[in-house]
Amino acid sequence: MDPIKRQKDNIKYGIDIWNVYDFMYLNHNKIPQLVVLEIVIPYESDLIIESKSLKLYLNEFYKKSFSNKEVLIKKIKLQLELTIKHPIKIKVLKKFRPEPKYLDLNNTKLKKTKPNTIIKFNGFRSICPVTSQPDFANIYLYLDKSIDVGYLNKYLMSYKEHGGFHEKCIDKIFIDLYSKLKPDHIEVCGRFQRRGGIDINPIRGTKKTDLIQ
Repeated sequence: MDPIKRQKDNIKYGIDIWNVYDFMYLNHNKIPQLVVLEIVIPYESDLIIESKSLKLYLNEFYKKSFSNKEVLIKKIKLQLELTIKHPIKIKVLKKFRPEPKYLDLNNTKLKKTKPNTIIKFNGFRSICPVTSQPDFANIYLYLDKSIDVGYLNKYLMSYKEHGGFHEKCIDKIFIDLYSKLKPDHIEVCGRFQRRGGIDINPIRGTKKTDLIQ
């Protein structure tokens, strides 16, 4: 796997949640097992993983046999931690994280949001700086202050030709809105669509909340 240096900003809390679909391995009887893995990488890590190299590494498990899931998870966790030199969390996903209750930014008739509201923007688009292919996401935003709906829509739509990795796009949204509004608490989550069987969901905030369970 290939590590990439994380370009850090002044962000107090953050995690990157990777969902790995189409992950297959063999159980102790050499019967194929198809599962979804959830990998959680803290923002404090100085390194992240290049997604294609992670996919290639995990693709090799379809022909490897393990006595149980715990042994499998331990092996992957150890290799990931050696690669990024930081503790991570990993598990076989039994159910996906639920969508929070939100204000639909795309369709609301409000001129301004109310404080302490979770806002959802549907149809975020950015450009992968490596492949030049578009990435799509739903953006969830919690603010303890009100914000102009027209401004926020226009701001998030401005990313449609922006070249940036998922993590850096969410970093920038957090920093820009924090600088503009000076809230006591803000949290931004990008739930990106999967590419190559993996989706990446960065979360950045002034502190951890229940925006995404």
